[in-house]
Amino acid sequence: MPVSQTIATICARGGSKGLPGKNIRDFAGKPLIVHSIVQALACPEIDAVYVSTDDEAIAAVSLAAGATVPYLRPAELAGDTAPKLPVIEHLVGYLEQQGQTIFRVVDLQPTSPLRDAADISEALRAHPEADLVVSVRDAVDNPYFNLVEQGEDGWVYLSKGQGSTRRQDAPAVYALNGSIYVWQRTALAHAAVHGLWSVHIAPYVMPRWKSVDIDDLEDFELAALWLYPRHVGVTP
Repeated sequence: MPVSQTIATICARGGSKGLPGKNIRDFAGKPLIVHSIVQALACPEIDAVYVSTDDEAIAAVSLAAGATVPYLRPAELAGDTAPKLPVIEHLVGYLEQQGQTIFRVVDLQPTSPLRDAADISEALRAHPEADLVVSVRDAVDNPYFNLVEQGEDGWVYLSKGQGSTRRQDAPAVYALNGSIYVWQRTALAHAAVHGLWSVHIAPYVMPRWKSVDIDDLEDFELAALWLYPRHVGVTP
């Protein structure tokens, strides 16, 4: 088995409820998951691309696109409530048992087709000192400005801070967009046991238009609308 220093993982279940069959649904001329596979294969820092799936149709599409599917995911890691970190750790552990030495793992969400290979490369370079780099977008709402919580007395209060008179004066906050996770191998093993927030995390900020996560038909149509300007050479 060849040694891979940096690998990409793409985790795709077959049992989507929000949009059945979404991972292999045609999006801009190719199955949705293929966009992530093509982006990873085009990233020079990535040595190999692996797909973890429980679905034979997804596996076939992924193999045809150039990814490696080493096995069909076991049932206990394929249910609606199965967390993602053990799925990635299971795949990486399997590859290591086959003789690979892995230092970084780039996990790509197959439902985020609007990123590109340059985003992946930039995320890999962004914070080499971090245990994990996560892709984020600017948040629409801000807990220092307009997010409130209900207190025990029944009244609502600002979630954080004492309030800003202008949004511009509030600290910047971000929303995870799920698109890219760049793990140091040792941090992935730690987080698989202790949770995502147990490691040192740094952000890679992406534009809102690249951050669409396709969960249902509305998201699918929105992503297609954002994609159109790229085809005609216009920056959104």
